[in-house]
Amino acid sequence: MISAVARWTGTIVLWIVVALLLTVTIVPRFLDRVYYEGPPDGNFDGAHFFNPDEGEGEWSGDPTRAAVKGGSRGPGGFLLRWITGADQRPAWPDHVAVAQARPKALPPVKPGEMRATWIGHASVLIETPGLNILTDPIWSDVAGPLGIGPHRVAAPGIAFDDLPRIDLIVVSHNHYDHMDMATLKRLWERDRPVIVTSPGNEEILAAGGVSTETCNHCLRYDALVMVLDWGRSEFIADRLSRDTGLFPRELDVKVTVTRNHHWSSRWGADRNRALWSSFVIDTPSGSVFFAGDTGPGDMRWPDEARRRAAGPIRLAIIPIGAFRFAPGQMWSGSHVGPKHAVEAFERLGATTGLPIHWGTFRLSWEGYDTPPKMLALEAQCAGLPADRFAAHRIGASFMVPAAARSQSDVRGPKPRCDQAAIDALP
Repeated sequence: MISAVARWTGTIVLWIVVALLLTVTIVPRFLDRVYYEGPPDGNFDGAHFFNPDEGEGEWSGDPTRAAVKGGSRGPGGFLLRWITGADQRPAWPDHVAVAQARPKALPPVKPGEMRATWIGHASVLIETPGLNILTDPIWSDVAGPLGIGPHRVAAPGIAFDDLPRIDLIVVSHNHYDHMDMATLKRLWERDRPVIVTSPGNEEILAAGGVSTETCNHCLRYDALVMVLDWGRSEFIADRLSRDTGLFPRELDVKVTVTRNHHWSSRWGADRNRALWSSFVIDTPSGSVFFAGDTGPGDMRWPDEARRRAAGPIRLAIIPIGAFRFAPGQMWSGSHVGPKHAVEAFERLGATTGLPIHWGTFRLSWEGYDTPPKMLALEAQCAGLPADRFAAHRIGASFMVPAAARSQSDVRGPKPRCDQAAIDALP
């Protein structure tokens, strides 16, 4: 009897092992997707996109690649420790109250003005006369496929039905917390906005029901999804004026897709099949920079973006969270922390900064309010005026100050650094 049970147990275990081996062999190929085909170039090897600055400068010291006693410090080790409950991460709130903005009830922006509202995570509404812009919009409660993934702890800063008409959307890459197909399809069906993204992402958009009318590296007036590689720009006023006629040629809007340092995947096996990007948006009210999701890399990408802007950057939208996967870590290869965010802000020469990518979905180890607290301390170390690059609450709308003519116009107090306070943050 015992031997029969042992044989059956052995057979079951054998079939489980065979099934797992087959899964490892077959499933990755099944889940792989070819989103883009083209010749190799400076960020594409013919099959996958890559970071040209990989291994350079600050990135070479990426602490997520260093092994420590007890396992990896990287996201993989973090996930394992999270599942097993061995990570000792600081507690996060289950729910954060949000006072939602109502843009339609606010006075319309006047010529030359710009208003911004942080909706949460990397989603920001930027309002200028006749042009409403959204960055990486996500209204879903879960950032992941099939309802699996990090859950929202804070409601969107604007209820979807309170959004004004959206004219332009920029999508930085295809991770679920940045490319939320449910939200994008809803916006598409309601407003038919122009969507600008980088190569490969248009295939995912089309599969999710968002226009197959794409324009690859060109300006076509009937195109609503524009696909641009790093360093390419398009004027989009003609597309925006399809209904309103608000943008004559002399008041054009230009979108430039610029480099950052990240990666992409929807399923794991399709890693880096689509490109990731940041953006410079030149409007009649001034230039906006949106970093998307980025690690520090060589830290030359802010300089490149600054050179592509039509004038001084009025508003820089820069991530500050999801940088810590073990105690004491200050940045990772995929995500800048507050210190690098301050450096990026300064190198951009921006007048006002809006920190994003914190306090909405828990993606890493650090405490809920560690990113904004650390940002305030790092800004103080850099001698930045307190209001130039400071955290805003989700749902808070604010008028963006006019771009300064030079950095001397916005010079702050003498730098004063409290490194002990920075190091003490969880």
